Amino acid sequence: MTQEFHKEAIQHPIFQTIGKTAEELGMDAYVIGGFVRDYFLKRDTPTDIDFVAIGSGIQLAKKVASQLKGKPEVTVFKNFGTAMIKHQGMELEFVGARKESYHKDSRKPVVEDGTLEDDQNRRDFTINAMALSLNPQSFGILLDPFDGLGDLDKKIIRTPLEPGITYSDDPLRMMRAIRFATQLHFNIALPSLKAINQHKDRLKIISKERIVDELHKILMSPKPSVGFTLMHQTELLSLILPELTALQGIEEVEGQRHKDNFWHTLEVVDNIAKTTDNPWLRWAALLHDIGKAPTKRFHKKIGWTFHAHEFVGAKMVYKLFKRLKMPLNDKMKFVQKMVLMSSRPIILAEEHVTDSAVRRLIFDAGEHVDELMTLCEADITTKNPRKQKKYKNNFQLVRQKIVEVEERDHIRNFQPPVSGEEIMKTFNLKPSREIGIIKEAIKEAILDGEIPNEYEAAYQFMLEKGKKMKLKVQS
Repeated sequence: MTQEFHKEAIQHPIFQTIGKTAEELGMDAYVIGGFVRDYFLKRDTPTDIDFVAIGSGIQLAKKVASQLKGKPEVTVFKNFGTAMIKHQGMELEFVGARKESYHKDSRKPVVEDGTLEDDQNRRDFTINAMALSLNPQSFGILLDPFDGLGDLDKKIIRTPLEPGITYSDDPLRMMRAIRFATQLHFNIALPSLKAINQHKDRLKIISKERIVDELHKILMSPKPSVGFTLMHQTELLSLILPELTALQGIEEVEGQRHKDNFWHTLEVVDNIAKTTDNPWLRWAALLHDIGKAPTKRFHKKIGWTFHAHEFVGAKMVYKLFKRLKMPLNDKMKFVQKMVLMSSRPIILAEEHVTDSAVRRLIFDAGEHVDELMTLCEADITTKNPRKQKKYKNNFQLVRQKIVEVEERDHIRNFQPPVSGEEIMKTFNLKPSREIGIIKEAIKEAILDGEIPNEYEAAYQFMLEKGKKMKLKVQS
């Protein structure tokens, strides 16, 4: 076991306070996990810090809180034997060292008090099992029984115990292995990668919320395709997002082929990751083509088609979010809208950009027109430099046109210049379909450029439309 001093890692006064308090209680205490890992990786210090006590973590937390300024509240999680203190922007979590055993069909462990070694054995990866002693006489000593430092140096994700045991005990660790590999640019050790594939079905006992939490972290990494490729290789992805894996493969009929929409999608997600940290726009990039698998058809005259795949894909978004217990609120509706409209700017960019088409794009996309353009620009994955330049230039023209049209016509967040109440008053109407017809006609006239988006022009148009409908103006 390595015994090196790393006092510089634990200079914050909180560490000394915890160490001295533990000694007063006759316990040993250690900082363990992500804090130690990130210190050696020279990453930003995490605000959530894990401490392990050889004894009662809850007792240690309560005693520590009583020593701190302001005597912060201790939140106790009795079922897990843990306690948490929020202090100076940090979340300090305390647990007693323990050993765990699991039943095959459950995520709930049988927990017993244990040694530091027992606690390190039950950690997910060697790089998260390193601990620094906080007790005064051994302050800063590194305890690294599985050579986590060596694995950090080699950039390897490896489990402390045989990987099958680690993953079977807590199947979410399979997702965490992939997430760490993606975030840290590490490789998963080959036995560990094989074990994920062998134990993939154990993931079914994990709650959807915990799985989605890891998915989010993978999706929000600088290059999400790394994680999605690993999930695909280990067959986890087909369990979580079968709509995505259904896109894989290229079919050829009568010499005509289509592109592999799965690998294309991962390229799009990597592209959008360079330009936005909006998680829901990244979800839209991930799901923008899911409607292509169920709509794929071959026609002798025109080849492969994916008719109405955006409409079908938008409907699939709802089912997917519901199955994964993701929010069915405005975030889901935003993803749906992006998927539904994902081809609109592309069609515009390929043709002559008319003011009318741009007005309709702005009207339908509303406040999300910029995000839609960002998604469509990320959708450019051609390797042909000439084509790539052409598409990018075309999208730039569309963006310029959007700015020009919006400045002139104010279509974004469109409100009709003439209200329904005014139409009723003008023609002495009660609520009726005629009002809807006139309002729709005014909107269409503005979008088509027949009249400007101004009150006077819309009012005159309303009078003309009413005349054609044989409505009498109230005198």
